[in-house]
Amino acid sequence: MARQPRVHREHWIVASAVLILIAFVLWQKLPQKPQARGAAAQVVRVMKATRGDMPVILNELGTVTPTATVTVMPNQAVSGYLVDVPFQEGQDVQKGQVLAEIDPRPFQAALDQATGTLQRDQGLLDEAKMDLVRFQRLTKLDSIARQQTEDQAYLVKQDEGTVKLDQAAVDTAKLNLSYCRITSPVAGRAGLRLVDPGNYITGSSSTGIAVITTIKPTTVEFTVAQNDLQKVVERFRTAGVKLPVTAYTSDGNKQLATGTLYAINNQMTTSTGTVTLRAAFANDDEALFPNEFVNVRLLVDTLHQAVLVPTAAVLSGAPGDYVYLVNKDNTASVRKVTLGPSDGQNTVITSGLAAGDTVVIDGTDRLSDGAKIRVAAAPGQQASPASAAPPD
Repeated sequence: MARQPRVHREHWIVASAVLILIAFVLWQKLPQKPQARGAAAQVVRVMKATRGDMPVILNELGTVTPTATVTVMPNQAVSGYLVDVPFQEGQDVQKGQVLAEIDPRPFQAALDQATGTLQRDQGLLDEAKMDLVRFQRLTKLDSIARQQTEDQAYLVKQDEGTVKLDQAAVDTAKLNLSYCRITSPVAGRAGLRLVDPGNYITGSSSTGIAVITTIKPTTVEFTVAQNDLQKVVERFRTAGVKLPVTAYTSDGNKQLATGTLYAINNQMTTSTGTVTLRAAFANDDEALFPNEFVNVRLLVDTLHQAVLVPTAAVLSGAPGDYVYLVNKDNTASVRKVTLGPSDGQNTVITSGLAAGDTVVIDGTDRLSDGAKIRVAAAPGQQASPASAAPPD
């Protein structure tokens, strides 16, 4: 009776060992079954590479720069009290229009004095010439000494010099009198008045009367990186080619004006590695305001019949720039490509793909080289193999 419990205990130990061994064998076998089934195909969206035109556009930040900005100043030769400022702030003015007037009375008096001196000396000259003619006649008759005639000739030359000096003084006085009327040197728009009537102004004043700014036509200055400069210069120097430039608001949402590139600076800014360019705009609607910041788009060239793929298909990583190319066996492989210009929606592939090749545009984050794929179906359809990729 004492041995029976002992026998049962030995049986339980053997049975437990057998169960543990079976469990260990099953645990070793189960992980191998999923490997035998293979990895599941990834559902992706694809599109074929096509041929089309791609504009080569440089996007830069620019500043509206007027063709002329002039601070109207009195001439250095005149000083006096300002008696009139006959322009309205913010109005358009023409070249030569009177903007201010200095008290002209002192300068008119100087002109009268110079004119009087000229008239007096002109009379003396006329008298000396008459005497010279008389002396020359008497000299031929041996009635007077030849020396007296020669002295009279020199006196005439002296009086002629005096008259020329007097005439120069009259011209200077007239010029100073004209400077009393301060006019606009350019056509444009007058700014705020910088001095009021009644003030004493001089030519050495740095304040000026007003600032005149040319609104139309106008220009926009912007910079281009040195890496892009060569293709801009080549196109700019091509006979008959005008590079169009479009100006947009600072947020890029609204087009303001269109113009053409007309000047490239002759030096590069070494601190930034850029070159300044200037484009001309008619600005008839005055959409461009002086010193305004704008976004500039310069159309350098247009690539015709280039290989295009959706930008979403282009990836960057260890291989460089690459795409996932769809193979006939419903797999995706990494294809290294060389990129060209892009407009955001499509990108030019200069090498590595041909028109008609199918690339993955969505689901690339789940792929690896050689992965199995299925093409995502349109709504209401079942996913299809990659070999049944939709047409262009």
